[in-house]
Amino acid sequence: MDTTSTSSAILHRPWPVGRSLEPPALLIQSMQAIRRHMAMDVAFISEFAEGRRVFRYLDSADPDPPIRVGGSDPLEESYCQRVVDGRLPELMRDACQNIEALTLPATLALNIGAHLSVPIRLKDGSVFGTFCCFCTRPNSALTQRDVATMRVFADILAGHFERELQQRSSADQMEQRIDQAMTPGCMRPVYQPIFNLPQGRAVGFEALTRFDCEPRRSPDQWFNEAAGVERGVELELHAIELALQGLEQIPRSLYVAVNASPHTVIDSRLPQLLARHPLDRIVLEVTEHEEVEQYSEIARVVNPLRMAGLRVAVDDAGAGYACFKHILNLAPDIIKLDNSITRHIDADLKRQALAAALARFVETTGGNLVAEGVETSDEMAALHRIGIMFAQGYSLGRPGPLVDALSLARGLGEQRSGAVRRHIN
Repeated sequence: MDTTSTSSAILHRPWPVGRSLEPPALLIQSMQAIRRHMAMDVAFISEFAEGRRVFRYLDSADPDPPIRVGGSDPLEESYCQRVVDGRLPELMRDACQNIEALTLPATLALNIGAHLSVPIRLKDGSVFGTFCCFCTRPNSALTQRDVATMRVFADILAGHFERELQQRSSADQMEQRIDQAMTPGCMRPVYQPIFNLPQGRAVGFEALTRFDCEPRRSPDQWFNEAAGVERGVELELHAIELALQGLEQIPRSLYVAVNASPHTVIDSRLPQLLARHPLDRIVLEVTEHEEVEQYSEIARVVNPLRMAGLRVAVDDAGAGYACFKHILNLAPDIIKLDNSITRHIDADLKRQALAAALARFVETTGGNLVAEGVETSDEMAALHRIGIMFAQGYSLGRPGPLVDALSLARGLGEQRSGAVRRHIN
């Protein structure tokens, strides 16, 4: 047994960390009750994994017990394996009287007296691990009824671990999909032009991501799944890196806007990535619909980059209360008006009023307001009347490969600029 000490009497540590189901409080309380009822010093739940016995949960009368959660030892050197294969009985009133037990160093090293152990069997008959209790004193009062009680608890544990194993399998599959997505050729950037409406010319592009691998689904689903297995930042950084490679082919007068969640913004790898490119041509769009608690951390990371030319945008303005907090706390250079406000704005006075208020806000604070999701000429005309100078959307240009986006941006001639002017006049 691993003799490294624990830090408290009742411990648990789901594995893999951050992905296992949190054990029900009743599970821990029951384990404690069983240990006390049987007058044992230690109760633990183990898992058999890769030839080792791993201590998953522990309850001890001693605040400094002889084993620790997360510790492990070779399975073949454990009581647990011998109980499962029949070399040791499930009930030993005094382990020192059992010849097989005496062959194990732990018997004398831990001074094991009474010992109870039952397998935790899954539905398919496989053994997940064991539920065990032991103490340093022999206990002649233990009976097969105590073993039966242990088995009932082991059956409850089996249901919990069935669910946990299903979750692990699902997480493994997600990991494999994310690994596949990040292989060359599976992710690609697309660029949507952002236009100055009165001038009818492009000022930049928003870089978005498309996935050319299975399963075929929306980018949001890919990023949400990556976040679910704690790889959201990794996937976002990869998408940003791919997008910024296009800067070399984009005219210097145009910028590229890349999207990043707050978790990505405060990751130490982002400044290193951005610093490899001309910061004055990059807009960092902070995307998050929930309340953010790391505003000071975001400022610590972003402010030096802003001093070097980086601009910051807040995405989806008008989509919820949290976004307005982002605007007030981040003081963005650009505010992106959410397409839920832009859509049908020509026929909705409430949308017009909100857009007008944001237009006045950015005018006062010295920023810019970009309307997203502009799909009709009437919407474009309404935005222009309100005083919104910049827009993007299907009516102006769909997201596409860089060569197509550049073709739209080069509509600096009369045909493109004239078409935009006709929309807003």
